[in-house]
Amino acid sequence: MVKFPEVYYDNEWIIKHRGIKNPVDPFRPYAYVREKERSRTGEIIETGTIFLTNRECPFKCLMCDLWKNTMNEKVAEGIIPGQIEWGIRRMEGIRQLKLYNSGNFFDKQAIPENDYAEIIGLIKDFDTVVIENHPRLIDDRCLKLDDSLNAELEVAIGLETVHPEVLHRLNKQMDLDDFEKAVRFLSLNGIRTRAFILLRPPFLTEYEGIAWAKRSIEYAFSVGVECCVIIPTRPGNGALDKLMKEGYFEYPLISSLEEVLEYGVRLHAGRVFADLWDLDIFSRCRNCFLPRKGRLQGINLSQVISPEIMCSCSRQVL
Repeated sequence: MVKFPEVYYDNEWIIKHRGIKNPVDPFRPYAYVREKERSRTGEIIETGTIFLTNRECPFKCLMCDLWKNTMNEKVAEGIIPGQIEWGIRRMEGIRQLKLYNSGNFFDKQAIPENDYAEIIGLIKDFDTVVIENHPRLIDDRCLKLDDSLNAELEVAIGLETVHPEVLHRLNKQMDLDDFEKAVRFLSLNGIRTRAFILLRPPFLTEYEGIAWAKRSIEYAFSVGVECCVIIPTRPGNGALDKLMKEGYFEYPLISSLEEVLEYGVRLHAGRVFADLWDLDIFSRCRNCFLPRKGRLQGINLSQVISPEIMCSCSRQVL
């Protein structure tokens, strides 16, 4: 049974329960990661992700912790291209580039419009370029970017969940119509999308979290999404820590992530990946964590379900 509090979590409440931001250097991305990812054609390609340092996203989502590595003010022109060039130089040989800026690529307060031409010059010749954007900020600017690239453009959008009340309470300032409209607009113009889906967002039990994550994957594929990424919901942003204390949120289990990944892959509707960031916090057993992590990594790359990990620990859903 879904349990909801009476309070509504708006921007003011979310900001009130935050901690402090991490110190960041505006002349450098706050992180970059090199990894392998399976392409839509089945090829395993070298992929680089650059986490850009820029102004905080205007959408204050209840579960988001990306604000920790953002600035309070807009960056000067030329700063973002400099960060991208710096990151690319450190990931020689990558064929796919993800530019994640803790918000929205087409937020003018995050990336100055006058920087787009220089950014395009840096990224246009990769095989694939992935950017992230809120569905309400998806418009003809995406088409112009796509036309300017030799690369194939992919737009990542946070769907989070198709549970209507939970989605509303996440303070994302979007609904499913917004999401579908954005995906269909991009699809009609030949631009692929990937959806971020939360495993066990606030207010859901473990069983409900699994069920609604599966429904969210089904929905995403039904409206034209090509790739789904399952993200286990984690505390640490202040707001979710408060909800944990009040009994409205709990960590999902690593076994639940396995179950949802398996379900999505078996749909054969598109690529499905499990997000493995900080994966150890979702495990309650030292003995099987590394084998489970390896299994998830293997399924991500192969999109084939491997045998389950057998362990004395319980897979009981709480």
